[in-house]
Amino acid sequence: MAIIVEKPGVDGLIEAVDALREWQREGSPWQLHPGDLGWFWQFGAEATAAAVRIWRRDGRILAVGLQDGADLLRMTTAPDARQDEELARRLVEDVIEPERGVLPPGKVAIEAPKDALIQDLLPARGWRTDEPWTPLHRDLTEPVKAPDLRIEVVGPEQATVRAEVQRGAFDGSKFSEERWQAMASGVPYADARCLVAYDGHDNAVATATVWSAGPGKPGVLEPMGVHRDHRGHGYGRAITVAAVAALQELGSSSAVVGTPSSNAAAVATYESGGFRRLPEVRDLTRDA
Repeated sequence: MAIIVEKPGVDGLIEAVDALREWQREGSPWQLHPGDLGWFWQFGAEATAAAVRIWRRDGRILAVGLQDGADLLRMTTAPDARQDEELARRLVEDVIEPERGVLPPGKVAIEAPKDALIQDLLPARGWRTDEPWTPLHRDLTEPVKAPDLRIEVVGPEQATVRAEVQRGAFDGSKFSEERWQAMASGVPYADARCLVAYDGHDNAVATATVWSAGPGKPGVLEPMGVHRDHRGHGYGRAITVAAVAALQELGSSSAVVGTPSSNAAAVATYESGGFRRLPEVRDLTRDA
């Protein structure tokens, strides 16, 4: 039976999230995580559904993609479908033909697991590798010692503070209490925690959100940031360790995070929090 691609609709997002949870496993290459859909959910369920694509064969989901912004498709496949030639060729055709509605014309990029066959097929169609990212990993089999800093789990009453720290940590961020409420209403947030760190003067100084994929599976840290007015005091390391501890409490087998390799400060912060660098990964991009 032929492979089909579909927009899931709001009701179909649960199925997409469940597939992503199932595909997370230790030792797998960097890939789309249910937490990535969870973070995108800040824009609302309808917007998330509009950004998601599902590829099926005989009713089974083989691949899930998230159009993260106007020009980036982040996608992954079922682990046993990474070398499925029929799937790979269908994915290639869908991403290179703008009329299929997966990616627009012009300069675009795709993030896919490094062991997926699409990584070999797209360069033959004129795509090239983009700037490198560094994935990092921390094993959670040993107990994690909580940082010596007050950490609060964010609920609706702290959403305003959570949003303020996010905007203070990331230039141009428009994260708001309303976006936090939308994100927290999403299906993936049932396995997530938002954290805010406070200094000795009760200033909110850093924040992080963690996303579990279920017990015994890797959880992801996305995002983590320190307010620009409070940098240089070790709060990045503290909130990173607190995030790792939260994932351990949620039953995650490990914590993973990714950051552009050019962001040396972020890489160093994660390493100070016990993360280990993995080999760099690169998106594939097509010039305009």
